[in-house]
Amino acid sequence: MKHDYREATTVVHGNHPKNAHGALATPIYQTSTFVFESAEQGGRRFAGQEGGYIYSRLGNPTTGQLEEKIALLEEGEDCIAFSSGMGAISGTLLSLLSAGDHIVSDNTLYGCTFSLITETLPRFGVEPTVVDLSDDAAFKAALRPDTKVIYFETIANPSMKVIDIAAVAAYAHRVAPGCVIVVDNTFATPLLAKPLTLGADVVVHSATKYLNGHGDVVAGFAVSRKEIGDRIRMVGLKDITGAVLGPQEAFLILRGLKTLQVRMDAVCRSTLQVVAYLQQAPEVEKVFFPGLADHPNYETAKKELKQFGGMISFEMKSFEAAKQVLNHVRLCTLAVSLGDCETLIQHPASMTHSMCSREEIEAAGFSDRLVRLSIGLEDPEDIIADLRQAFAAAQA
Repeated sequence: MKHDYREATTVVHGNHPKNAHGALATPIYQTSTFVFESAEQGGRRFAGQEGGYIYSRLGNPTTGQLEEKIALLEEGEDCIAFSSGMGAISGTLLSLLSAGDHIVSDNTLYGCTFSLITETLPRFGVEPTVVDLSDDAAFKAALRPDTKVIYFETIANPSMKVIDIAAVAAYAHRVAPGCVIVVDNTFATPLLAKPLTLGADVVVHSATKYLNGHGDVVAGFAVSRKEIGDRIRMVGLKDITGAVLGPQEAFLILRGLKTLQVRMDAVCRSTLQVVAYLQQAPEVEKVFFPGLADHPNYETAKKELKQFGGMISFEMKSFEAAKQVLNHVRLCTLAVSLGDCETLIQHPASMTHSMCSREEIEAAGFSDRLVRLSIGLEDPEDIIADLRQAFAAAQA
């Protein structure tokens, strides 16, 4: 979906929604079903011969307005809203895969996504191959002519690995023409990267994070060209998961999106300051951030990302030190999730990635010494001061 506005304008206005009563804010259509003018009209809508709303599991005006705005931001033809990020991911993969199919996945993913691909999908006859997709030789060795899906994250959770989307997509579409490239763009948001413009076929989001940005909604999106979007909506959403986003939640995300550009710019600026502090902190063993020149994917990140984002991981010298840092922060909030106005801190190995084995965690490029930080909208000097005192307390 194309438009003539720059992103800062799109997040506020979208496609200039209009409604019957002239309300500035998109109304909340809190209804489960919609009234037909006649039996014939109902029949036409169910047959797909006429547009219009039928039932809120199949579409709702509030949710539809949100879907249009996300499609505009990601430059996709269609967007399907889900009641969670995992709803979007599972709904997408279950729409695209069948028993006997092959999926290639990166080895560094959000823990629940990793479990879905490596444990749940094989129960239904889907064969996964898990590799480091930033390793060109490993990726090419894993891909087969009959591979149906390749799945990875723009900025990987929690190692901050960045994969060359254009290179993966170009090679995969040549070697496996029917392959669908699915990219989770949650960490980057469409303001920092647009995977569809680089050759990906589907973008998924946990909208719980930056897109909403206020820690009060759980939601997800899948964005693609219309052919794939129709399949995800009518199979993955309607028939398989039923993971429908409610109109109240859609309204809150529409409101949150209006400040997305301002929030992301502020977060990215503050993150650079926090990274600079962490690099010189003697208590920190290693910093994981795609904007660092010594990051293994730095050149890809410079090419692919407009800014380097608000997520940082850092490794302490021991598991005990990492745990003590979490127990002694005062300003940073000890909680999973990310992209909120508050700075959030958590321990991936025992929290978001606790379902992964030690071997899987090590293969993904991190350890139980790793701490993940989502920078919020506080003054960066206050965030740094809090980390400094937590590091000191952890050493005591």
